[in-house]
Amino acid sequence: MTADRKREAREKFLLGGIVVRAGLTKADRAFLLGGLLELARLDPSSSEHRRLRDIGEEAFKAPALDGDSTRIPEATE
Repeated sequence: MTADRKREAREKFLLGGIVVRAGLTKADRAFLLGGLLELARLDPSSSEHRRLRDIGEEAFKAPALDGDSTRIPEATE
């Protein structure tokens, strides 16, 4: 497996972990994609973007919704 493919696979694994962490594994895929597309439209300097990022930061610090206390590390570039 090439380095690019390994990096891509790891990124997908981490993103999937976020879906699990949020308790959205049973959510409709179209719903998830629609929500992500809406989030992608937010201006990174907006107050809504900052508010949602703060919520996410706190969620990474808290135990997972399924009772698993493992934390998902943020992807590094």
